[in-house]
Amino acid sequence: MVASGPIIIAVCGKGGVGKTSLSALLVKALLGKGRILAIDADPAIGFATALGVEPGRTVNDIRNDVIDEAEQGLLGNAADQAIQLDCRVFEAMIERDGYAFLAIGRPEAEGCYCRVNECLKAVIEALAAKFDYVIIDGEAGIEQINRRVMGNVTHLLLVSDASAKGANVIKTIKQVADGGMMEYRRAGVILNRLRNANEADRVDLDGMELLGTVIEDDMLRDFDIEERPLLDLPEGRTTQSLYSILRRFDVVEG
Repeated sequence: MVASGPIIIAVCGKGGVGKTSLSALLVKALLGKGRILAIDADPAIGFATALGVEPGRTVNDIRNDVIDEAEQGLLGNAADQAIQLDCRVFEAMIERDGYAFLAIGRPEAEGCYCRVNECLKAVIEALAAKFDYVIIDGEAGIEQINRRVMGNVTHLLLVSDASAKGANVIKTIKQVADGGMMEYRRAGVILNRLRNANEADRVDLDGMELLGTVIEDDMLRDFDIEERPLLDLPEGRTTQSLYSILRRFDVVEG
């Protein structure tokens, strides 16, 4: 862990490029190197499946409960509500051997309680500060991460396949982040699910740093199809690629 706090990696990209699988493999690569918090910020909660976790209560479930109780007068003042949120988020966190998991859940409905949302965001940020590494598997953009999880990350990890659509999405994400939506220390790109390394030469990244490529992996594909935990994926080409990327991204040493 860096002296200023945890390493927080937000994994973003177009749907279908494999960012959830890569998020799970990042957890696998960091096991044993420190305390890890895996945050699923995608409403589909695919991160849980990739890790082999049975998702329970989500942060949005907690939010809805607290709002309902507040409207019924069952909660005290703002300080009491903050304590309730803190306790319930901690209880919703699932502990596993070597890491912890937290699901954000579906976005809140219109007409939400902004104070409750801001308090929840503060609770999550305080929780994240207790870990060495935080991996956030997000939706296609960064807006939900910023609004519902945290606005400051250390590493913005952009994932694309070889398609122009995938590349255009991560370019847009980077532009939005640089426009003030999210603060980060470093950004980089993984090109995933390539048929061969030469495909990377055909992708226009508009000057963004290419951290590495991940070639299509039949074993990884089988794990995904069978919904087997990716933490059980045997060491091979894909895991070695991720280790190299983490070193290049200054997430781990050596």
